[in-house]
Amino acid sequence: MDYVIEMKDINKSYGKGINKINALRDVSLNVARGEFVAILGPSGSGKTTLMNIIGLMDSADSGEYSLDGEDVSAAREKTWTRLRNNKIGFVFQKFNLIPKYSALYNVALPLMLQGKSYRAAKEKARETLDKVGLGDRLKHKPSELSGGQMQRVAIARALVGGCSLMLADEPTGSLDQKTGGEVLDFMQELNAENCTIVMITHDTNVAARAGRIVRVEDGCVV
Repeated sequence: MDYVIEMKDINKSYGKGINKINALRDVSLNVARGEFVAILGPSGSGKTTLMNIIGLMDSADSGEYSLDGEDVSAAREKTWTRLRNNKIGFVFQKFNLIPKYSALYNVALPLMLQGKSYRAAKEKARETLDKVGLGDRLKHKPSELSGGQMQRVAIARALVGGCSLMLADEPTGSLDQKTGGEVLDFMQELNAENCTIVMITHDTNVAARAGRIVRVEDGCVV
């Protein structure tokens, strides 16, 4: 099996002594290339901690983690930064777009951070925005877009670098039900094209749109 994510016996705690909180306990998780997996759990269940470790924004106390075939368990921050830039596309609840920049520039920016020229990055960003149905909104700033359009820009930004994994954190949390459904429809279309997606959510209806649900409770996969 070709796995993008391979995690074994991941543990993470915060605090010490009587204040110690075991956020994750012996969590093992594999995600195959082309899967759409929802990590479902209530607030405080450990799903956000798991997302941060998957996204290389936090480290585990113990356990093994390989991302797209590369062991990152003991990797240094320089390696994590490279992998975040090249392997993971992030989609957040609040979109995290830069307000003063156009949709085109927001999507081109990750490529420029990878060292590509503005001309090459802009052309690739244009192609990706066309793919998400926003080819006519290239020059619009976030304030000139609807919530659903902003999330599509965020998805385009996640896709533009050819990432191995799209990590979506409550991607419909800031949207109304209809618009959220449209975004989930689009994510399913991307998955049908073999895009690997891991989505964090507390909503069972949202999780049901994924191909597989992983439930997290009290720091454990149940």
